[in-house]
Amino acid sequence: MNIRQASNQDLQALVEFNRAMAMETEGLELCVNTLTKGVETLLSQPAKGFYLVAEIEGVLAGSLMVTYEWSDWRAKDYYWIQSVYIKPEFRRRGIYRHLYAEVKRIAEANGGAASFRLYVEQDNTRAQQTYASLGMEQSYYLMFEEK
Repeated sequence: MNIRQASNQDLQALVEFNRAMAMETEGLELCVNTLTKGVETLLSQPAKGFYLVAEIEGVLAGSLMVTYEWSDWRAKDYYWIQSVYIKPEFRRRGIYRHLYAEVKRIAEANGGAASFRLYVEQDNTRAQQTYASLGMEQSYYLMFEEK
């Protein structure tokens, strides 16, 4: 397994991973043009964050995105893990564990993180178990949103 930062050559795969994840988790059909613009923006503006991809025998098996949120209280960034997707045929092989370890390594190399955070669907108990097994705990914060 090779874990690496994504590049422009991974654009189409990242778009497809995001579309598949949105459909699988929320039943959402994402606009390809908007999604492509969103992925391209992150790939071209590293100050916003980065994508990691997992390759197995030359095949992209999964990915995640990290964005930053500055904490004035801690004088460090929170690393927000988003858009986690592992192709179904590659699941339950520890790919997320390797991706997460690389996120933590990158954070440490850049002065550390305030913490590592992510959102997970309330009904996605399998993912919640995975995150808990890696030392993550459910936060006491609730999320509010206005669209």
